[in-house]
Amino acid sequence: MIRKAVPDDAAQICWIYNYYIENTTVTFETEAVSVEAMRERIISVSENHLWLVYDNEGKIYGFAYAMRWKERSAYKFTVESTVYIEDGCTAMGIGPELYEALLIELKKKNVHAVLAGITLPNENSVKMHEKLGFKKVAHMEQTGFKCDKWIDVGYWELIL
Repeated sequence: MIRKAVPDDAAQICWIYNYYIENTTVTFETEAVSVEAMRERIISVSENHLWLVYDNEGKIYGFAYAMRWKERSAYKFTVESTVYIEDGCTAMGIGPELYEALLIELKKKNVHAVLAGITLPNENSVKMHEKLGFKKVAHMEQTGFKCDKWIDVGYWELIL
């Protein structure tokens, strides 16, 4: 059920992700992502890092990926991760399952530190990350502005 994403997954990934863009503050993107742009993102991330999907008989219910956190050479063993689950399916355990698979693969790639940026408040995401061993390392106030309000961002870190 968990596999590497391929460019043909772009439309289903857009369906999941664009819901969060258009209806929540979970992502700071404000414009829906086109299928072609998502296809390019999948290709770009997959070249050097990892993008996974939760696929049940051809239907994608969630995705997780990790990409380089910063471009400076000393950061090459650090990634930033993210996970999105189809609205209405978030209590099914897909997020932790995807994340655990992602972390296993990241260890194989010699990744040392995994960072997760979480818009706050977001109790469910915080609980999931902490259950997986992430620890809060930063809290930045009023970092983003979306839905007519200022939004805080926290960073959680997991040392593999």
